[in-house]
Amino acid sequence: MGDEHIKENRNRIRAMFDAIAFRYDCLNHWLSLRRDVAWRTALLDMLPCCTRMRILDLATGTGDVLLALLSGTDAEYFVAGADISSGMLRGAQAKAAQAGVQDRCALAAAAAESLCFADNLFDVVTVAFGVRNFSDRHAGLSEMCRVLRPGGRALILEFSLPENAFIRTVYLAYFRTVLPAVAGWLSRRPEAYRYLNRSVEAFPDPVAFCQSLKEAGFQRTARQRLTFGIATLYIAYKTH
Repeated sequence: MGDEHIKENRNRIRAMFDAIAFRYDCLNHWLSLRRDVAWRTALLDMLPCCTRMRILDLATGTGDVLLALLSGTDAEYFVAGADISSGMLRGAQAKAAQAGVQDRCALAAAAAESLCFADNLFDVVTVAFGVRNFSDRHAGLSEMCRVLRPGGRALILEFSLPENAFIRTVYLAYFRTVLPAVAGWLSRRPEAYRYLNRSVEAFPDPVAFCQSLKEAGFQRTARQRLTFGIATLYIAYKTH
């Protein structure tokens, strides 16, 4: 993929998320029947047992994972949140201030493919439903590996397709018709939710994605299917 095409794709995705930022949280909860909350909890359950960590929440959006990391715990986490959408970052900033955790986090406008952080800086990198939106997936995953310290891990939540044929058929019918129609009407941006459907169906299956993680520099991977395989949690380890 050429540099100009990558840049064009990144700008298109940035503009799309800027446009839907104002209703993003509400639509996420409603359209997933609040399963997104349980999926993020599953991600948090995979954090290492350590009371002091530096964590990068990549594609942080409006900060749901960032806030969950910092709220309701005595652990001394410092969380950096990065996203390409300024509209999403404004939402994350407002939520952090409302929760009183703004002094324990920092927000940065940054693309996954060119992170503004030093090598081996973070203990954990999290990404919830953001890898699909990387303009260059290999470059983004490689950057995640670069900023992780040896012994660190990446925790990635991403949509996937159910293996069961019946559930898959029902899910795709909902994803291809109901979701774009309802979400498009509520957000006034139907193209954003048509993109969601296309990007999920085009994403590699869990086995292939684990191979992509290894090609990006991670030495060991694991995965866990959630809610009949509608989402998958990936754990990727940087051992050295």
